[in-house]
Amino acid sequence: MSGVIVHEWLESVGGGERVVDSLAAAFPDAPIVCPWDDVPDRYGRGRVVESWLARTPLRRHKAASIPFLLEWWRRLPAFDAEWLLCCTHLFAHHARMRRPERDVPKFVYTYSPARYIWEPEIDRRGDGPLRRAAAAPLRSIDRRRAQEPVKIAANSSFIAERIARCWDRESTVIYPPVDLSVFPGGDDELSPSELETLQGLPEGYLLGASRFVPYKRLDLAIAAGVAADLPVVIAGDGPDRDRLTAIAAEHPGRVSFVARPSNALLRALYRRAAVFFFPPVEDFGIMPVEAMAAGTPVVGNAIGGAAETVVEGVTGALFRSDDAAELRRAVDLALTMEPEACRRRAQRFDGSTFGARIADWMGV
Repeated sequence: MSGVIVHEWLESVGGGERVVDSLAAAFPDAPIVCPWDDVPDRYGRGRVVESWLARTPLRRHKAASIPFLLEWWRRLPAFDAEWLLCCTHLFAHHARMRRPERDVPKFVYTYSPARYIWEPEIDRRGDGPLRRAAAAPLRSIDRRRAQEPVKIAANSSFIAERIARCWDRESTVIYPPVDLSVFPGGDDELSPSELETLQGLPEGYLLGASRFVPYKRLDLAIAAGVAADLPVVIAGDGPDRDRLTAIAAEHPGRVSFVARPSNALLRALYRRAAVFFFPPVEDFGIMPVEAMAAGTPVVGNAIGGAAETVVEGVTGALFRSDDAAELRRAVDLALTMEPEACRRRAQRFDGSTFGARIADWMGV
């Protein structure tokens, strides 16, 4: 059966893009529809269909584009398709084609109902009087649109509970794909400059890595390293860089930054880390699984998706407050974990069968 894959937008890196990679391979004839595509030709020339917003200054300006996206999602180009598969963390599940294909069955794979409008206390991007004023009518529209899909899948049990609470819908948990075939990797993957970067890092470090945005809470990774008396390595980049740099400056010589590591360098950072620290309340969290695949124990937040992948006392620990004593307890426990136990746990989330599981769930 032929269909259409719908996604919020396509970026160069991210867990959502890994989902699309798997779906694109599982359904090779399905066009991919999104507001804008920042990875042209990744899925083959002409396969991705963008919105008119991609040709305007609103491209990549997510908040400003929302009023226009709400209308665009309801008027997608008409395809000769038998199903829509929408991958959503904002409003992609609102998607509907123009007539006569408007009523084809719609399936939704959910990273999360939009945190900005449903739980702004988790995601600060929902803060501010204007955004909070807009949240109530958006919630009403969003809940109504969420009644349209034939089936909804959630990327974790944590998100399945949020779907029930926000949308009043049941969902099936299908964990997102994690490519374990490249782990643990080796230094032969690295360029000379990447090897030099590694050689400049301290031994036995606590690793934090993600986009540098406030809700990722990388400041807690620094706090945990200080509490446990470990050197800290922070990998990534983003708008929160200046704040994190200022926090690091309060602990001279303790914190190192690695900007925008390649996938190969990130794997090397995992391998060399004493522990990977994952502080956000995340929908699922692919990075803890990757760290475990490299044989590295993980400290994760007891709230959120990491609590479904990290096994306390087996592959790491879960922290329940940002108190220094609690952070130190969690790190100290994680340091006693066996690498092989971490690797075995990671295999539970191997993504090689993700596309087949989605097809089976859809019944296509």
